[in-house]
Amino acid sequence: MDAKYYIGLDETYGAHNYHPLPVVISKAKGVWVWDVEGKKYIDMLSSYSAINQGHLHPRIVKAAKDQMDKVTLTSRAFCNDRMGPFLKKLCEVTGMDVALPMNTGAEAVETSIKVARRWAHQTKGIPGDEGDIIVMENNFHGRTTTIISFSSDPDSKKGFGPFTPGFTMVPYNDVRAVERAITPKTVGILVEPIQGEAGINIPSPGYLKELRRICDEHGILLILDEIQTGWARTGKMFAFMHEGIKPDVLCVGKALGGGLYPVSASLARKDIMDVFTPGSHGSTFGGNPLAAAIGEAAIDVLVDEKLARNAEKMGAYFRKRLEEIRNPKIKEIRQKGLLIGVEFHLFPSSPVLPICERLMAKGVLAKDTHEKTVRFAPPLVITKADIDWAIERIKPVFEST
Repeated sequence: MDAKYYIGLDETYGAHNYHPLPVVISKAKGVWVWDVEGKKYIDMLSSYSAINQGHLHPRIVKAAKDQMDKVTLTSRAFCNDRMGPFLKKLCEVTGMDVALPMNTGAEAVETSIKVARRWAHQTKGIPGDEGDIIVMENNFHGRTTTIISFSSDPDSKKGFGPFTPGFTMVPYNDVRAVERAITPKTVGILVEPIQGEAGINIPSPGYLKELRRICDEHGILLILDEIQTGWARTGKMFAFMHEGIKPDVLCVGKALGGGLYPVSASLARKDIMDVFTPGSHGSTFGGNPLAAAIGEAAIDVLVDEKLARNAEKMGAYFRKRLEEIRNPKIKEIRQKGLLIGVEFHLFPSSPVLPICERLMAKGVLAKDTHEKTVRFAPPLVITKADIDWAIERIKPVFEST
């Protein structure tokens, strides 16, 4: 069967809630994928940073297969022998006290919102039907009804109201705006250390440190969404580590599942997480034995193979090679580790999607974000030789744009 057959099935029987590039992947390994017709591509998206360890990492695959021969699901009605060791390792590598396992990134964010609100009601005396969380313009935290309520992206919101109250939006990377937005009913600040979906928006040095100071001064919570920036993507295990701070609540997901399975968690200080009681929050699949086995292996690979260090080195090299490309339409290259955005000066009627389509034809799979930026976020196992292979194909496309 050719690609058109599978794309036709998707379009006929699937909801039209994505606009993918017209490539049908049937095999993958490391940084490489192959389509149904046998053409080889380099993966420069990593499933939005969910495959930091590379496609089908053998250690993670083995952990999954071994666990599937034992037990995969117990629900939280019973205990299992995999969740505890997984949560211990998760807390140790993040530096947090307690973890609540979930499945998707959006669930981790929802969990963090709920724990922050209940904590504020119980410890700050904010009434149960009040309390605001400060969020940032151009944020992306997921697509649940509550989360889109504080999105500034019209595509995420149109037609889905009424929206959930309790959020105050301020410009990203504007400390003064955050300070002005704080009231006696403020619960906390929810922020991405780097805005990925908004186009790899990297804040000024010290931004997170200033947010930490503000939260400490006002007795509110700093909630960091590291679902995309976490797990070695930016050259540190977590982006907050670049500024030597620690959040009160941390959302993780994506690469925690090693590219095999959805695994996420909300982590917090013990006094915060203790506001949850039996029945107040949960998930049938959260913390299941298969997820725990995969999550442990995913963390071990990141640590043992020093993928944060590789992300730092290869990210710097990738940027250096991109800077060799000469085109006045390239406005800016934004990079932290192996999270890279190349923004173009193009007319509003000329988004960068056609650039991504031309890259695909050359064997490079990347995706546009916010119409004017091409994002590169390859698996963290990438080598200089892999980057050189990609640049040989990226350079002529970018220079002819």
